[in-house]
Amino acid sequence: MKNTLKIAMAQISPVLLNKVETLKKVEDTIVEAGMLGCELIVFGEALVPGYPFWLALTGGAEWNTKVNKELHAEYVRNAIQVEDGELDTVCELAKQHKIAVYLGIMERAKNRGGHSIYASLVYINEHGEIQSIHRKLQPTYDERLTWSPGDGNGLKVHKLKQFTVGGLNCWENWMPLPRTALYGLGENLHIAVWPGSDHNTKDITRFIARESRSFVVSVSSIMTKDKFPKQIPHRDKILKNCPETLANGGSCIAGPDGEWILEPVINTEALIIQTIDFNRVYEERQNFDPVGHYSRPDVTKLTVNRERQSTVEYND
Repeated sequence: MKNTLKIAMAQISPVLLNKVETLKKVEDTIVEAGMLGCELIVFGEALVPGYPFWLALTGGAEWNTKVNKELHAEYVRNAIQVEDGELDTVCELAKQHKIAVYLGIMERAKNRGGHSIYASLVYINEHGEIQSIHRKLQPTYDERLTWSPGDGNGLKVHKLKQFTVGGLNCWENWMPLPRTALYGLGENLHIAVWPGSDHNTKDITRFIARESRSFVVSVSSIMTKDKFPKQIPHRDKILKNCPETLANGGSCIAGPDGEWILEPVINTEALIIQTIDFNRVYEERQNFDPVGHYSRPDVTKLTVNRERQSTVEYND
């Protein structure tokens, strides 16, 4: 079935602030999806080692406090350094099961000194090769207290059977120009990753699908109060103001006509599987194509800088 693609949406929770245990959970989920014949698996934003929910619960904007410093240090320690091979097992499993992977991580990037962290979306192809690492362009609201702004290097798409797949992190999906950058590269399967909750996915997923005449797959995580591990620094302070549910999921799929293929799934930790048919892309592009026959590049045009940003260049 060359026209179809079997997708697994990994709506799972992290083992918060524990990259080793969270990666083990990711790896087990990839194996499960591979055994079920899935060809692409997607995980939520910043899943490894989890989203910084504590910022809104512990006075995250307060200057120079022990709570904020110790939580941030723990977060950085548990971020992924791709250059050191911390995703090698994930890559090997992708190759073994012939499954492509989109994985949301916190990245501790060596080319930026190794002390700041980025919300990065990693694409690993079915041969186990890392093809792109997209660092979130603009952290959202309180995320800016712990995440760093990324760059355009990861605004790339990838061939997967007949599909051309690209992805963005969370509220980046509301940014018209990064979306357009991916449309211009031929994207027809858009991956939107989120920390969780249908209030994020229920509107934008259908909107992007209708705007782009593409499939849109939104994947979120699950996080509840009882999932905060006991060893997290300042756990009592976090739980004092913590709601029972911080992220209820909301993973879903919209078709190229903007209608639901799968409505948001909430309050369930699960591997959600759906098969999509590429022919629907061509059907819906008949009357609208935002970078093709329904565009005017002589009037409006986007310029994209995809250089990987770094503070220092060495001329050795």
